[in-house]
Amino acid sequence: MQPSFAELAKMFDHSLLQPVLTDTELEAGCKLALEYRVASVCIKPYAVPLAKEILQGSDVLVGTVIGFPHGGHTTEIKIAESEKAIHDGAVELDMVVNIGKVLSGDWKYVAQDIEGVTKTAHQAGAKVKVIFENCFLKDEHKIELCKICGDLHVDWVKTSTGYGESGATDHDLALMRKYSPPHVQVKAAGGVRTYERVLAVRALGVTRVGATATKIILDECRAKLGA
Repeated sequence: MQPSFAELAKMFDHSLLQPVLTDTELEAGCKLALEYRVASVCIKPYAVPLAKEILQGSDVLVGTVIGFPHGGHTTEIKIAESEKAIHDGAVELDMVVNIGKVLSGDWKYVAQDIEGVTKTAHQAGAKVKVIFENCFLKDEHKIELCKICGDLHVDWVKTSTGYGESGATDHDLALMRKYSPPHVQVKAAGGVRTYERVLAVRALGVTRVGATATKIILDECRAKLGA
């Protein structure tokens, strides 16, 4: 059954993370998210209060990033970032794993890092999306991360930051869905730029999409659906 425009819009986390975005552009991005009634904005941490103010009273959620974009912050700093973000009004946190530790096979460290942010978020009623940055990883790394995230009951596993060498591939999305338990959702980020691509990743089990081209994609969706 073909999804409605509203259902597709609620798959989108409108990404407002580019380093060059001005305050005026961040404000405009929040208003665009409000106009299209997407799932959330994913905004730079310092602008969380701005997003909260603009989106207050709407069903568009406020999200931000933790340990972004390279994941190399200490766990203590990631937890402090999470606490500050939640205090400022974020209800969804997209955290980056420590990529070097993943590649080193230090799974105890990786699990404790994810657990620290997840516990902090869940205790405050917020949700967590764990970013793998798949372009740097082998399948065995991705599979192990899915298992860890399942055990820790994170809310989403996410392909990428959008700032790595590549974004969401069909192979990675299928793999993440296969090796994640049902209670963990999958988010695609990077390279989802058309209506057809949104439908394709949805068919693979994706429930959220991180995008900067939200308006272009959803305008195309509206035209295709006659909404």
